[in-house]
Amino acid sequence: MKITYQTIYKFSMAFMAAGAVILLLLYLVFQPDASTGQKEHSHLIGASYMTMNNEFYEILNEQISHRVEAEGDRMVLRDPALSVERQVAQIEEMLEMGIDVLILTPVNADSLTDVLKRAHEQGVRIIVVDSSISDRNLADCTIVSDNYRAGCIIGEYLLSTRQKADVVIMTHETATSGKERVQGFLDMIQGQEGIRVVEQVPCEGQLEIAMPKMEKLIEQGVRFDCVFCLNDPASLGVAAALDGHGLLDKVDLYGVDASPDAKQLIYENRMKASVAQFPTRIGDEAADAVYKLLRKEAVESYISVPVELVTRDNVEQYNVDRWQ
Repeated sequence: MKITYQTIYKFSMAFMAAGAVILLLLYLVFQPDASTGQKEHSHLIGASYMTMNNEFYEILNEQISHRVEAEGDRMVLRDPALSVERQVAQIEEMLEMGIDVLILTPVNADSLTDVLKRAHEQGVRIIVVDSSISDRNLADCTIVSDNYRAGCIIGEYLLSTRQKADVVIMTHETATSGKERVQGFLDMIQGQEGIRVVEQVPCEGQLEIAMPKMEKLIEQGVRFDCVFCLNDPASLGVAAALDGHGLLDKVDLYGVDASPDAKQLIYENRMKASVAQFPTRIGDEAADAVYKLLRKEAVESYISVPVELVTRDNVEQYNVDRWQ
């Protein structure tokens, strides 16, 4: 047989085709299953936090998802982006998917009763984190920072550093956690001569809402020298507005979270203080509760995670560049 270029070419193509078939067969036999690491009868965990544009919830959810993955189970996450209607629809969707446990931070504490009752009827266990629902009996476990105490701590610190203050408070009027922080602050400064609340400004705890509202106050000529924000996203929005008007070094700014950005401002003496929350611990507590409930073990109905004051004096103890 005469070996020509065409013969070699045909032989090579046939060999490559055969090799491709063999590789395909090997892949089909040995490919990793898409559910590698999952149990044969894995559980489905649903999560709906009030918004995912807050790094606090990202850190919290990471702690839970790592545990779920390690247990061989699955997790589905939905972002309602501060919309009650969207959160209700997303929870209904997850119920149709057959979730076993729902982890929830309510956008509005009063608006989820009906959908949570449906979840109970399906046998879904409910864990509420970071805030509370109006009917706590609907939750198997509620895990929160000591939000009232967080507001008290800021109030105490303000009183220890100033005898007079004109205070603006940035609020979130539908989130129980935000309302508790503001109430703790107000209770601490109430009746203190020389301390005056000049404005309470709803901002939903969002940087992009807090910033223009603070700019508007400044432009209206409202006189103030302190701002207490229910959380650090609001604090950062206020800081940006104050800085844009040359006021950041003239106004005492307080927040709650001790987020990395807020700690950096504290380190630079451009923010007075923040109260540290511990999203990793809340996430760990939530993950523990998930698996106790799935094993039908008892869980505490209410877990309060302590908070701590962060100032320029101790900020370096909290790892300025990351969450604690």
